[in-house]
Formats: sequence, structure tokens, C-alpha cells
Amino acid sequence: MSRREFTKALGLGVAAGALGGGGLFSAAAHASVPTGLITKAIPRTGELVPAIGLGTYLTWDVLPGAPRDHIREILRRFWDGGGRVVDTSPLYGTGEISVGDFATSLGIADKLFITNKIWSTGEFLADDSHARRSLEQSMQRLWRDRIDVMQVHSLVNVDPMLAILRGWKQEGRIRYLGVTHHELPYFPALAQYVEKGAVDFVQVHYSIHTRLAEERILPAAAERGVAVQVNMPFEKARLFKVVEGRPLPDFAKEIGVDNWAQFFLKWVISHPAITCAIPATSNPEHQAQNIGALKGPLPDGEMRARMVKHMEGIPGFDKLAGMAPYPGKSYNGIIRRAQSQRAPAR
Repeated sequence: MSRREFTKALGLGVAAGALGGGGLFSAAAHASVPTGLITKAIPRTGELVPAIGLGTYLTWDVLPGAPRDHIREILRRFWDGGGRVVDTSPLYGTGEISVGDFATSLGIADKLFITNKIWSTGEFLADDSHARRSLEQSMQRLWRDRIDVMQVHSLVNVDPMLAILRGWKQEGRIRYLGVTHHELPYFPALAQYVEKGAVDFVQVHYSIHTRLAEERILPAAAERGVAVQVNMPFEKARLFKVVEGRPLPDFAKEIGVDNWAQFFLKWVISHPAITCAIPATSNPEHQAQNIGALKGPLPDGEMRARMVKHMEGIPGFDKLAGMAPYPGKSYNGIIRRAQSQRAPAR
């Protein structure tokens, strides 16, 4: 789109929240977002949510008995900074448990906007016993009687699962339904569900490096009124490796960016079709940086192009996809333990 069209769409998407108006945030959340933060509207309802959320993959998965006070501190800083959207999944080891435990201890369990996932149907065709048990387990772990968004995890059993989710939505057990994926070869299949308008939400891999979603998924979401949640905005920490030791460009101050995390996040959420980015972290200090992206101006189309051009001039940016994920980081939860136990057998 042209710069004029982009700016107009951007204004429609975020002005109500970015200008500090009261607006509407999650009728189910029973909590207001501090004024002056960047919020986005869920297209199907107009409900406003903060544009920066919190992911929990690997980072919130810890072994039983291992220290996890840092996770509580991450959630506290997230909440205090205006964050409300938390994404998790039964597949994320102890992630759901950590969310439920600490949200309850902080007194915000019923105030978060929870997006979750599901994939298994049942023992045989038309049996939904696995799905029902998964939903009930998630509700127990999260200490909730309703999930805000339930998504079909990585398109597994997607058609029968969507039928089940539609039933749950009618029953009031979930508020919105969606589909997710993060691997690029599955984007055409993911796009089809968005283009059909069969979902309320889509969760997709999108970053300043990986922009494939702009070809079909984001235009379709804008046209069909589908909310977009962004996973991997930091490319599993590989973007930070590329800019390691490098100062921010001088023009970053024009959009209120104080660190590289905010640079990458503001680029993502400034796209008019994006509803919320869900960066994950195991470091409270990093969480404080991430949530800071909810403040200040967003880049317009010209600035977004300038940001991409700057990154393309940094050595290694074009080779990011070939880098190992999470460079210099280690997450030792039950997922990693299981993977280690399976490695010798393979």
C-alpha cells in the first residue's frame, strides 16, 4: 500500500489506544489498561488489547522444584507495564502451570487476556474426549472458567478441531477461536483459513527479518476481519545476536525506541493488520524492555522501510535463518529433558 494508505490504516488501527482514550479493553478482563499505551482492536468485536503480549514457549517451562521466582517477576513487570495478553499452550511443558500459579498469586488470574492452544480430538472419528480433557486441564491450570482465545495448534487436526471450537464458543467456554503456525512452508495452508474468514484469530511468524506473512496472510486478515497475533518477533533471539554490540541507529529516537527489543517490536506492531506481538523471555530485565514498546509513537510506512534498510546493512542479517535458535541461551525444563532422553534413541 502507499504511504498515505498505510498511515490512514495505521491511524484507524491504533489511534483510540495510542492517544490514551479510555476505549474498551476486554470486557472479560475486568481491568483497564493504563492510558497512553498502544492498543489494537480485535476486528470482530472492536475490543481493545495492548499491542505487546507475553509468550511462554520454553522460557516458562521449568523442572519441578527448580527456581522460578524470576517468572513471577516477569509477569509482575508485564502487568505493571500495561501488558494483558498472555499466550501459552499445554505443549509448553509447565508453561500453563506457571501462568496460572503466578497470575493467581498476583491477583490477576481473571484479568489477563489468555490465548491458548489445542490439537487433539479423541480416540476415534467424531470423538472429542481428548479435546474436552485438554480444555478442562487448561482451565484448571490457569484458574479460569473461560479461555479468551483457543487456537488450533500448528494446524493439527484443524478441521475437526475448528468444529469443536465453534461449539465451545457457542457454549461460552471460549470467546474467540483461531489457528496458528510458525513454519513458513505451512503459510499457504494457514492463509486459506484466514481467507475463508473461518477464524477470529490467526497466530503467525512475522518479524523485521521474516516478512512472508505480508504476501497473503496479513492482507487477508485485514480484509476478512481476523485478528493477528505474532509469534517469533525476535526470531528466537537470533535478531539480538545479529545486532550484538551495535548501537541503535540515531533515527530510533524519533519513534521513542530505547533498545533493540523495542526497535524490533515497534516495527512489528506498526503494521495495521497486526493486533498483538507475543515475545517470550526468561529475564525480568528483558521483560521491562519489551513492555516499553507500548509507549511512544509507532513508525509509519517510510520509517518501517528505513528500519528494514538499516537491518539489511548489518552483516549476518541475511544469514539469520541459518543460525541456531536461542544463541547463548539455555532453557532446562521438562521439554528439554524429554528431548535429551529421546536423542540417544534417534
